[in-house]
Amino acid sequence: MAVMTTAAAPFITDDFLLSNDTARALYHDHAAAMPIYDYHCHLPPEDLAANRQFDNLYDVWLAGDHYKWRAMRHNGVPESHCTGDADPYDKFLAFAATVPHTLRNPLHHWTHLELQRYFGIDLLLNEHTAKEVWDEANRQLKQMRVSDILAKFNVALIGTTDDPADDLAHHQTLADDPSILPDTAVYPAFRPDKVYNASADPNAFIAYIDGLAGSPCETLGPLLDAIDASLDRFHDLGCRLSDHGLTHIPNAEVIRDAHETDRIYRAIRAGNATAEERDRFTLAMLIHVAECYHDKGWAAQYHLGAMRNNNGWAYEHLGPDTGFDSIGDYRQGPGLSRMLGELARKNALPRTVLYNHNPNDNYLFATMAGNYVGAGDTSGQPGRIQFGTGWWFLDQKEGMTWQINALSNLGLLTRFVGMLTDSRSFLSYPRHEYFRRLLCDILGRDAEAGELPRDMDVLGQVVRDISFNNAAAYFGMTLKGKHA
Repeated sequence: MAVMTTAAAPFITDDFLLSNDTARALYHDHAAAMPIYDYHCHLPPEDLAANRQFDNLYDVWLAGDHYKWRAMRHNGVPESHCTGDADPYDKFLAFAATVPHTLRNPLHHWTHLELQRYFGIDLLLNEHTAKEVWDEANRQLKQMRVSDILAKFNVALIGTTDDPADDLAHHQTLADDPSILPDTAVYPAFRPDKVYNASADPNAFIAYIDGLAGSPCETLGPLLDAIDASLDRFHDLGCRLSDHGLTHIPNAEVIRDAHETDRIYRAIRAGNATAEERDRFTLAMLIHVAECYHDKGWAAQYHLGAMRNNNGWAYEHLGPDTGFDSIGDYRQGPGLSRMLGELARKNALPRTVLYNHNPNDNYLFATMAGNYVGAGDTSGQPGRIQFGTGWWFLDQKEGMTWQINALSNLGLLTRFVGMLTDSRSFLSYPRHEYFRRLLCDILGRDAEAGELPRDMDVLGQVVRDISFNNAAAYFGMTLKGKHA
């Protein structure tokens, strides 16, 4: 039996975030029942293949969640209770004591939405309710596996994030036994950042490249062969999507001579390449892999603008991806224009989703997406170049509203491929609901103000398309089970 609040009414109501009648009708009649097409996340393939059952609420909810760690640190929680070796319940208790201080932080919404949707728990989480929440969630987790979670949230597809050197054994397990996740298709996504990141640590770059190829790649040819072989492995397991995480696309001179790329690559291996040459190499490799995506019919994603690992002590002692990252203020336009423009010139530009991490650049990204369709583009693909949803620090009510408004003003909202979780947690699926409620509220307010036609057939179709249909058509990966 689910835990219920002692307050007169639960915090998360049926009309949460829905401020008007049109919004309520759009959400409840059109958005709520749509499947989830989670084309980009960081869920561990090993947990999916094993159909994991989690031991407790900490394991499924707090472990690896740098959003929660950041809030806890702000609240004075010691590192032992974030990434350290404290007891799992003590870590959960520290988070529970932090939650009341997250008012107006999206964690307050996400926390209570997740407790409600997964476990039927309407209690406000704090140090006083923590034990009751812990016990009830753990009771339910004993009967809950990954497949149950995905079925509960009607997840039709998951795109994980995978390095080119991964052996993809867990994806092979899922492909060989469709019954593990009977109604959820799972595919790898190609994340080749280490293939071209020669600037941060050249020695690590060389070691990675040689490991990918299985032997020293003294010249460019064997490196390109190794990339092609990895692309083929991913493609054979149904991958039709890549992802890139960079601070920015280098604004470097485009290389149009393979001999010049090879010369610079050999200079990188010898340790005497200049910073400008390393940037030219990165751009050349980005263009090369994008051409491969185009040839294979894949789509590409570019997550740009994060300033990572700002805390030197934390990076040295805790490693990357532990919650010490920020929005960056890199100059995004010139390099992005060079890369996309060169691919367009070669008629080799794949379907592309651009994600911005700095809201100052929203209009830049939204207008950039409109530069590479039409002239010279014979694909006829609606929304072929996308301005992707707000991500990371912008994955919240205000940030997503800014992105929706910029896209609406400068592109076609109706062709938008919508939301993704971008999460390592299986308890993040209510973020799709959060996004859908926000979208319905924006459209509903405009309709009630007379700024959109109050035609529920038209608006309902827009909501259904952005919630699921557009992504399914755009990425084109095969669905399974009841979604096939």
